[in-house]
Amino acid sequence: METMNKNGFSTVNPANEKNLKSYTHMTDKEAGKAVEKCHEAYKEWRQYSVDERGKIIEAIGKALQERKSEFAELMTQEMGKLLKHGEQEIDLCTGICKYSAANAAEQLADEERELPEGGKGIITYSPIGVIYGIQPWNFPAYQVVRYSIANLMAGNGVLLKHAENVTGSALMLQEIYESAGLPKNLFTVLIIDHDQSDTIIENELVRGVTLTGSEAAGRHVAEKAGSVLKKTVMELGSNDAYLVLSDADIPMAAATCANGRIYNNGETCVAAKRFIVVDSIYDEFKKAFVERMSNIEMGDPTDDATDLGPMARKDLRDKLADQVKDSVEKGAKILTGGEVPDREGYYYPSTILADVTSGQPAYDDELFGPVASLIRAKDDEDAMSIANASRFGLGGGIFSKDENRAIQLAKQHFDTGMVFINSFGLAQPNMPFGGVKNSGYGREHGGFGVREFVNVKSIMKLNSK
Repeated sequence: METMNKNGFSTVNPANEKNLKSYTHMTDKEAGKAVEKCHEAYKEWRQYSVDERGKIIEAIGKALQERKSEFAELMTQEMGKLLKHGEQEIDLCTGICKYSAANAAEQLADEERELPEGGKGIITYSPIGVIYGIQPWNFPAYQVVRYSIANLMAGNGVLLKHAENVTGSALMLQEIYESAGLPKNLFTVLIIDHDQSDTIIENELVRGVTLTGSEAAGRHVAEKAGSVLKKTVMELGSNDAYLVLSDADIPMAAATCANGRIYNNGETCVAAKRFIVVDSIYDEFKKAFVERMSNIEMGDPTDDATDLGPMARKDLRDKLADQVKDSVEKGAKILTGGEVPDREGYYYPSTILADVTSGQPAYDDELFGPVASLIRAKDDEDAMSIANASRFGLGGGIFSKDENRAIQLAKQHFDTGMVFINSFGLAQPNMPFGGVKNSGYGREHGGFGVREFVNVKSIMKLNSK
């Protein structure tokens, strides 16, 4: 993203550093008017039955499929993801639409309860108004679909401030939503800067705020929203730990961990990032892992043979390179990769750092790119202790041939919102998504997101005495 002037910017293809399209920020008046129009659309939409909303949401899923190739190509142009990953992203979005349309009626159904002293109680889940979403660039379609579909099903209106470098994707989503029958202005893209975003949070017509982004962004937005007493949902970063225990299937674990580190060019909040391996199998795993990561083919994201595309922006690539350099200066050792290539585009190779210890960015922080932190643990118990010592808690994984034991470890000891057993994955439409600690709060998917921004209303008829 390159700034053109005070009011404009252009999107940039990270594979060749060429400008794609220019945009102009809305004026404050235009942004305020857009909020008002969304609120007016919400007042009509909230009267739709859940089944009526569901039909339109299901149509959105179908419309996404109809434009899958076009949308995937746009995402690749704007942020560099592999074409096949973009297509998988659209498939996930369609799955979310289908699940939401099929299950929201049950999730939002009234509940009746007998009152302790006689009488009848009804609990109803009512929409609350306009929900403002601030979303990042790494999954240009999914990040938006994740919160918008749930809130539209709940009967709310939805505003979107997307990352500037994927503005085209934001506008394509709005076009697709409306082409599928969603009332105009109910889902509205705001092309605004950060100062204007703070004003939107304070707008009295905005009833809730959801953000996916960094710790720093989460603190800022939560503070702004809290100052005006508005609920927030935060999905922030992480440095997810994948534990390779003493009885793990090492070839499978190495292959899965490599995929988990480079998927989406390594730019995934719930990616595998720290690889905590017990001492008894450390050397064997390290050899297999280095072999896998060394053979990652970096190149043109539109080429089917490519495993790893460019990072989304130059500043992000440079930050990652600085984190690697800082970690090495503090004792980490590069096993493969670790050098910015001399080529066009914002590329960074698949990299493994060993001898990773506390005090290094590779140990303490989130490395948002294809860099793996290899950490040695004394035993299984020590591995879990290292994993949980992080200030983050979004996802994680356990590799062990004893799956029942791995599940028990996940349930009783792993302090994260999501755990994968002998596998790596992102999100599933029917499972809750979200984290703990500095990875945020609130849940999306699986019926949880549809209830995040509703009025849980009690209606009571007491018996006369």
